[in-house]
Amino acid sequence: MNRSITKAKTSITLSIPLLVQIDKLIGEHASRSAYIEKVLSDHLRDEARQAIYERDLQILNDSADYFNREMEDVLRYQAPIDYSGTE
Repeated sequence: MNRSITKAKTSITLSIPLLVQIDKLIGEHASRSAYIEKVLSDHLRDEARQAIYERDLQILNDSADYFNREMEDVLRYQAPIDYSGTE
């Protein structure tokens, strides 16, 4: 599936030292625009993953007391284990 993504031209202002670093990373035949687009895309994907992780962690934390009580209840039904005759 080869979908064409419409792009829009924009202008940003970056410091010279940052541009020098980018140019060193990408080499003389690569595109600054492509590099910056990839970096931003990766960053936004990571931010979205972090938000999902934080949401899931909050759900687990909110439910922890309930699940701990459930586990304590289940463990009450477990028969005691005698390790004295296992040697």
